[in-house]
Amino acid sequence: MPDSPTSAAPDAPRRLADHQVLALHGPDAVRFAQAQFMSDVAALADGQWQWSGWLTPKGRVVALFALLRLDAERLWLVLPDVAAEALAAQLKRFVFRSKVVVEARPELVVSGSFKASGTAQGAASAMGDDGSVALDLSGDGGSRTLVISTAPAVEDPDAQAAWRSFDIAHGLPRLDAAQADRWTPQQLSLERLRAFSVKKGCYPGQEIVARTHFLGKAKRELVLLAADVAFAVGEDDVVSVAAHGGQHCALAVRAMEREPDPRERPLLEGLAR
Repeated sequence: MPDSPTSAAPDAPRRLADHQVLALHGPDAVRFAQAQFMSDVAALADGQWQWSGWLTPKGRVVALFALLRLDAERLWLVLPDVAAEALAAQLKRFVFRSKVVVEARPELVVSGSFKASGTAQGAASAMGDDGSVALDLSGDGGSRTLVISTAPAVEDPDAQAAWRSFDIAHGLPRLDAAQADRWTPQQLSLERLRAFSVKKGCYPGQEIVARTHFLGKAKRELVLLAADVAFAVGEDDVVSVAAHGGQHCALAVRAMEREPDPRERPLLEGLAR
């Protein structure tokens, strides 16, 4: 792996066409999210965000996302590789009498740049004068800013590939449809990103997650692989792949006790929120 997979990427924001926004709003928005998602949503202050996800009752990850609390009645989910309309349809089945509206927001454009925001830092977002919202997605591999706005942004496949490579290098799984419902949070090493809670109370799959955590029964973990040739999702438990600047990388779920693999590289840190 190069020292930084973003070295050839431009600083100007480029549209991340594989990201969409799902909104929850209403008096029960936070309560609904707390009951459905695996992170401690209630612990967020206005303007803060965290990594989170939605699980099956068997504790398998359906979707991973950045969850932003705008205020007490508004939450945004920034979804990589997941159709917002499809996830909204699934979540609506659990609304019942809760006073919350779940809807895709296709007018919101998600873009990213490999440049520090200057205002958004860590888990604290920043609101622009134009209503845009910036999130700091920096890690040890460099600075990054994700921006959500209604303004159009230029699509740049190279910048999008660099963004994905940065995610992979930092251990953020990019799960396509074939990998949904297959892995537990521990198998994806999501404790590295502080993406789930074992203390907040019930949510789908919580019993499985808590049992694995407290009994210490996790036997597999996420590893980073790098090579000069492409990896294939689904082969050898590879869950995510990326390529940028002639380099190929992948995330795979492997046994904690395993034979050495010359393709294995250390995961970068700094993306936890």
